[in-house]
Amino acid sequence: MKPALMPNKKILFKYGIASVCLVLCMHTSLFAQNASANGYKGIWFTLGQFSDYGDKYSGGLGTYTSSHVPVAIYSKAANKTFFVYGGTTQKDQKHLLIMISYYDHAKKRVPKPVIVYDKDGVNDPHDNASIAIDNKGYIWVFVSGRNTSRKGIIFKSRQPYSIDAFDKIKEADMTYPQPWWINGKGFLYLFTKYTKGRELYWSTSSDGQQWAEAQKLAGMGGHYQVTNVWNGKLVSVFNYHPGGNVDKRTNVYVAQTSDMGKTWTTVDGKPLQTPLLNAQNNALIKDYEKEGRLVYLNDLNFDEEGNPVILAVISNDYKPGPGGDPRQWVLMHWTKNNWRFDTVCTSTHNYDMGSLYIDKNHWQIVGPTDAGPQQYGTGGEMVMWESEDAGKTWQKKRQLTAKSNRNHSYARRAVSAEADFYAFWADGNADTFSESALYFCNKKGNKVWKLPYTMKGDFEKPVLLKSH
Repeated sequence: MKPALMPNKKILFKYGIASVCLVLCMHTSLFAQNASANGYKGIWFTLGQFSDYGDKYSGGLGTYTSSHVPVAIYSKAANKTFFVYGGTTQKDQKHLLIMISYYDHAKKRVPKPVIVYDKDGVNDPHDNASIAIDNKGYIWVFVSGRNTSRKGIIFKSRQPYSIDAFDKIKEADMTYPQPWWINGKGFLYLFTKYTKGRELYWSTSSDGQQWAEAQKLAGMGGHYQVTNVWNGKLVSVFNYHPGGNVDKRTNVYVAQTSDMGKTWTTVDGKPLQTPLLNAQNNALIKDYEKEGRLVYLNDLNFDEEGNPVILAVISNDYKPGPGGDPRQWVLMHWTKNNWRFDTVCTSTHNYDMGSLYIDKNHWQIVGPTDAGPQQYGTGGEMVMWESEDAGKTWQKKRQLTAKSNRNHSYARRAVSAEADFYAFWADGNADTFSESALYFCNKKGNKVWKLPYTMKGDFEKPVLLKSH
């Protein structure tokens, strides 16, 4: 790979090759883009908001947040699952690098991950990326910005189904990127802008090069959202932040569009006037504010008829510790006539994030629902839950991790997930700075692999940790 910047001959002559190389090596951003790393090392982060039971969230957050959607996509044409994550190059570093790689389903191996972008001094995984693949096979990486201080950036691969090199396409105010390629239409891109709080916007593009002016979807003081697409219909599920306070996040709203954002409706087809500016509106499906409860959105999927199914953690307190219990994992399923609410289980932390999988009446959840070694910290031990009656009742099917040294967190679902790269997550010590490794499991939950932390070859097979 060529470095992003090389000194000219006059500089080399005046200062000497060794001196110039030393200076350049001190600024890794000059070399980092499109270079490969020597293994899969996730970013560690602490928010630094401590209470009696530790930080609000911390640990290995390479696959953070649930509002970065999607982070992995299976491509049938390439027979590979492409994924992005927040990484670094050394286990003692907190320097965020936007990484991309893939799992080759035919050869059962991964290449060295590639650095799409060096965040150059940023250690915050709020700047992690999302991924999209267009109809020609080009891979797009949407790097999150942060507030108005750091811009979001869109990158495009130079070759279809290739992670070797990326070019910067656009830079703008955009956080929590959620890009969706709609066949025959182009990109429908959902994201956040810090206008009056964390407000929701969308934009469209037929080719990813030229983008329509951003339009506001919701602005009621702030929101977090998750989105998904079913047969060209995009659904957005979001909460709201009373008075702009994210620690008071509550309520659940659903809005959908089948015409690339030209019109928005409720799930049962009632028109919505955007932007939504009042907390009491027709998109509201559950008023948790009346109950004094908080909403942490995890995932959105669809039943076989295209009805939305939402997974969220419902809590009594934004602070970690038993004061927030019971933290219930709740499914919200639209059944054509009404919303059904079913409780799956409970866990110990608001940010115990998991993913929802639906195959006809066979539904699965993968998430850190068991307490881990850092009991009140983010994440825990990964568990696979299953339902055979479309989410009404649930059973713990598999214990994916056990007796771990570090909590596992943020289990993420690939779009069109294949059976042997099903859920993807990271680990990390929630109480103190640590290394962070990356893992994935299969659909049955009887196999768990660790991505190679340090690589000698250009390609290696993930390490099988569990098989039964």
